[in-house]
Amino acid sequence: MSQVSGKAFDGKLLGRVLTYTRPYRGIFGLAIALTVVLSFLSVVRPMLIRHVVNNFIQVPVDAEQSLSLKSSLLMFTVLMMVLLLLESAMQFVNQYATSLIGQRIVRDLRTQLHKKILGFRSKYFDNTAIGTLVTRVVSDIEAINDVFTQGFIVIAGDLLTIIVYLGAMLYVNWQITLVVLTTIPVMFFATWVFKNAVKQSFTDVRNQVSRLNAFVQEHITGMKIVQVFNREKVELDRFREINKMHRDANVKSVWYYSVFFPIVEILVSVSLGLLVWFAGRQIFGHFAAPGDVAFFVLLINQFFRPIRMLADRVNTLQMGMVASERVFKILDQDEAIEDVGTRSAQDINGNICFSDLWFAYNNEDWVLKGISFEVKAGDTIALVGSTGSGKSSIINLLGRFYEFNKGEISIDGASIREYQLASLRKNIGVVLQDVFLFSGSVFSNITLDNPEISREEVIAAAKAVGAHDFIMRLPGGYDFDVRERGGMLSVGQRQLIAFIRVYVYNPRILVLDEATSSIDTESEILIQRATEVLTQGRTSVVIAHRLATIQNATTILVIDHGQIIESGSHRQLILQEGPYKRLFELQFKNE
Repeated sequence: MSQVSGKAFDGKLLGRVLTYTRPYRGIFGLAIALTVVLSFLSVVRPMLIRHVVNNFIQVPVDAEQSLSLKSSLLMFTVLMMVLLLLESAMQFVNQYATSLIGQRIVRDLRTQLHKKILGFRSKYFDNTAIGTLVTRVVSDIEAINDVFTQGFIVIAGDLLTIIVYLGAMLYVNWQITLVVLTTIPVMFFATWVFKNAVKQSFTDVRNQVSRLNAFVQEHITGMKIVQVFNREKVELDRFREINKMHRDANVKSVWYYSVFFPIVEILVSVSLGLLVWFAGRQIFGHFAAPGDVAFFVLLINQFFRPIRMLADRVNTLQMGMVASERVFKILDQDEAIEDVGTRSAQDINGNICFSDLWFAYNNEDWVLKGISFEVKAGDTIALVGSTGSGKSSIINLLGRFYEFNKGEISIDGASIREYQLASLRKNIGVVLQDVFLFSGSVFSNITLDNPEISREEVIAAAKAVGAHDFIMRLPGGYDFDVRERGGMLSVGQRQLIAFIRVYVYNPRILVLDEATSSIDTESEILIQRATEVLTQGRTSVVIAHRLATIQNATTILVIDHGQIIESGSHRQLILQEGPYKRLFELQFKNE
């Protein structure tokens, strides 16, 4: 779990966030301009009220003066209403502009982050909890939105407003100003303590949210295992502990708020009390006018409001910076497969050659050791071996889902690194043992929403591999919703859909990773037929535990501890009376 603390005013990090405003310079400039204008405009109405109280709220000498005062009072009242409406309209536009910028940046940043994740190599996902990535893409980027709607623009506006208010108060009566602001040092000290205290709690909240998301995502996905092994109570206890830590982190921040805001209200009340005491004495001594008192009463609340909110704004910015640092940490990850190839794999024949290949997932803990073999275009090679022998690693390296350490893999005489990555993978069709289907229709899972593949092509492919009849028996046929991970279909049905998917994409090289395991006899017959259709005219690499399905393979490689210990056709390997024959006889006897 990432333990990023972040800084509320990390200039470098904030500058990087601000680079995302470049496409929206106009709106961003408008928001800043309105923030500045509103800071100055907010003091105008209190000044007008002071002027009205000092000059028009008095007992008139005669009827003519009374009429004049009433007329002037009406004019200033209308002026203040106009200013109020103008200020409200500008606040609306300002709030809308900052929210619009924030949402557009959230959209751009989330798209960039998702694109980055799509390009990560498989090893990154082996070491990173999916729930953590979900938190980064969803929750953390939403927190970045607050940087604009409640963060640095609002903070800058509040600071400017405080300066404007202070200047106006000193201009009206510097003595009253100094008296009512005697509580300011206490206010700033309380704000500083609050900001530092709540800073760590916000970081804890983000970390606990990430941990909670990771736990929930993983255990809902693996719910069947939890139920099969009767682990509900144990997992519930673990969830309660994680949820308790999440609650405690939030309660801690709430406690800081519940202490800070009453202290602020007390300080505001003290300032008002000092105003009434000192200003009253000044009025009796004719050193101040009644309008000055009205001005200070209005301005004290407005002056303390941005100060009171400053700590909250800073911590909102803090959360945004924490989220930004987390997101940028992923964006800065150098986990993508290097894609500098220039060759297109569109017209490859499918000649595959592994030359002295060495591969390790970690350091030099070798999974494959000096693997060498050749597959001619159109031939089928089968990989046989115990679990963990390295079979799946071989096909993962062929599609460049992992990068080999030493040796070479070539297709048609050219290194696979010379091919464009997208083109290479487009021409290698893969049917995995655990077929993944997305929530949606059968048709969308076959085409993967590729608009270039028509329904007629899908139906033709389904008929070719023998899956059309079972699809038509589903409610809605090709429009049947398979639900999340294809949960409405059997294992065999999901694999048949995976066969159709590969067929419509028409790759030159076919990879079958134990595609006939864990299925019933009827489905196996259909899949064997589909395999014959798919492998025809294609270079095929097949991994199978059921040796009966690969007897017709051109070459069979027996893999053990990352090395090829036997190779040849089925007949040749049987005659050798080696590990393959013993494995075959054992399976034949069991069956």
